[in-house]
Amino acid sequence: MPLHLAVDISREHGESLTAQIQRFIKREIRQGTLHPGTRLPATRRLAEDLGVSRSVVVEAYAQLTAEGFLEAARGAGTRVTGHLSREAVVPALLDEGPVPAVRWDLRPGGHNAPGVPRREWLTAYQRVLQAPRPRGTSYPSLAGVPELRVELACHLGRLRGVRAAPGTVLVVGGFAQALALLCAALPAAGITELAVEDPCHPGQRCFVQDSGMGVVPVPVDEEGIDVDALAATGVRAVLVTPSHQFPTGAVLSARRREALVRWARAVDGWVIEDDYDGGLWYDDRLARPLALQRLDPDRVIYAGTASKLLDPGLRLGWLAAPEELLRRLLRVRAGHDLGTDAFTQLTLAELLRSGLFDRHLRRLTERTAARRRALEEAVGARLPGAAVLGAGAGLHAYVRLPPGTDEAALVAGALRRGVLLRGGAAFGAVPRREAPALVVGHAHLPLSGVAEALRELGEVLSPR
Repeated sequence: MPLHLAVDISREHGESLTAQIQRFIKREIRQGTLHPGTRLPATRRLAEDLGVSRSVVVEAYAQLTAEGFLEAARGAGTRVTGHLSREAVVPALLDEGPVPAVRWDLRPGGHNAPGVPRREWLTAYQRVLQAPRPRGTSYPSLAGVPELRVELACHLGRLRGVRAAPGTVLVVGGFAQALALLCAALPAAGITELAVEDPCHPGQRCFVQDSGMGVVPVPVDEEGIDVDALAATGVRAVLVTPSHQFPTGAVLSARRREALVRWARAVDGWVIEDDYDGGLWYDDRLARPLALQRLDPDRVIYAGTASKLLDPGLRLGWLAAPEELLRRLLRVRAGHDLGTDAFTQLTLAELLRSGLFDRHLRRLTERTAARRRALEEAVGARLPGAAVLGAGAGLHAYVRLPPGTDEAALVAGALRRGVLLRGGAAFGAVPRREAPALVVGHAHLPLSGVAEALRELGEVLSPR
């Protein structure tokens, strides 16, 4: 059928035509303009209508299918996935939708987390349950059980240099809840817009918008967020990842750290520090950066999570915030839930108190360091002209591709060879003329898997 589809593309744009088509269709689906089950034109027909090569549309459709936005059936054409919700029931921070079966999944995200150290977790849980007077059998405090708040204050001070007393620590159901509480509380201080790094996690931008806050992207370079550009926006709150920028891996420089704190004081504003990978650091070239929060605990809100170091399924996170803001957050939370599962909190407290968590963190550091080294070696051998950028930290790496590489075509070609991954363009709010890149989750892979996945990428980039 000669179907039509209105797609807004520009040849003057710095983004490839394939990426523009992907981004446009994805946005139309998310906004509800393209409804579940809607049939799209054949690739040849759409290519003719847009005046582009058919391969441009084929690659765009392939990537959208890989990400779960489209589905194709022989004889039935390509349609918007039928089971997509017309609108989100609750804002989703990390939902990436259904994915196809692949051999190697290199996306960063929940599947890339190490998983709970089961033996240590069971040991700690048994200790909690076998205590003479077990806690956790009544409703927990909205701020978190006292035992965990004490252990978190000690742990964060020791490992990350966070300046926090137990009374200024709030235990929440993961970073998503922390961000939701902040987005609900900040308007009372006259703050209705939140600046975010560009690039950053795209789900995070959507989450903030769905929470009712305006989103203002601010560019990031090799020193981290551009504080001068931030100051020019006129906003009074910003969300940053200073220790290991997501996704580029940049570390916020000392001068930018000081400038960011000065900015917060000058505008009577807030810096939300998302320490999402909890100081998981294995870079021998650089000293482990301490928390930004230590520079000004009255202006920097520190946020951490168990998702990257333990497991996202635990739904555990924490904030260190000034007492006045903490009271405001508790008032907001009181209207939504009755606190976080007490037994889980007590188990984490026991892990921290006993040293079992530190033992797990050392093992995890060794494992992720080995995967990072394997990735760097494989990139050097299989992707000539590419480079792994950013600090050796966390569970993912940012791979800059050779100039002129068609990022979208590489991602689509990799999928055809059983490798699922994300291009750097998927994380930017404002398309810019930057080198193409890949964001690679590597922590969960076997060492041989890193090499095999990169070999497939090399075949796509430079076929024999």
